[in-house]
Amino acid sequence: MKSSLYITPTPIGNFEDITLRALRILKEVDFIICEELKPARRLLSHFGIDKETVLLNEHNEKEITPEIVEELSKGKSAALISDAGTPLFSDPGHFLVEQCLAKKINIIPLPGANSLIPSLIASGLNIEKFYYYGWLSPKKEIRKQELNKLKSVKELIVLMETPYRLKRILEDVKKTFGKNVYIVLAYKLTMPGEKILRGKVGTILETVEKEKLKGEFVLLINNRN
Repeated sequence: MKSSLYITPTPIGNFEDITLRALRILKEVDFIICEELKPARRLLSHFGIDKETVLLNEHNEKEITPEIVEELSKGKSAALISDAGTPLFSDPGHFLVEQCLAKKINIIPLPGANSLIPSLIASGLNIEKFYYYGWLSPKKEIRKQELNKLKSVKELIVLMETPYRLKRILEDVKKTFGKNVYIVLAYKLTMPGEKILRGKVGTILETVEKEKLKGEFVLLINNRN
């Protein structure tokens, strides 16, 4: 484990989804790099892991990365975790990985929990080919431009979003792709309120408005002819 950075997925809601390997790594590394201290400590406490935690986020990434790289260069090992799921998807850590590679520090990725694959396999759609776009812009006009460009992609389109823009995103999709475009909304996966809604965007938008859904979600747009 000397001079190694382990990219370590954590559960997206259900603690039972952590892997045995991830638990072993978290116990064996010299320190753990996390995005936020509170969720990291909650996770580690749940599994009885007492480790030094180092905060790395968008506010301090440039400052703290050289210190982390120096420690790893001395032969130490660390695990990089996000608040939930697989790190580096819209999470800090890219700069750290780049700097570690520049210093020939081992980067070891672990498989594990994420929201993308469960959403796809439960969709009921053909998933042999899909177009992963990820997060749309929070700015309304830019988001409209992005969706207009995506309209030309004649494959299954995968979007990920924050809990607070669910209704607005569905409204924009309805305006861009039409009320009859078939979508799948995977909502609060692995958690007690988990829902996987399938159908026309207009119908699902009505459900979201009626039930006032607010939570993490993945949106699949079936834009095939």
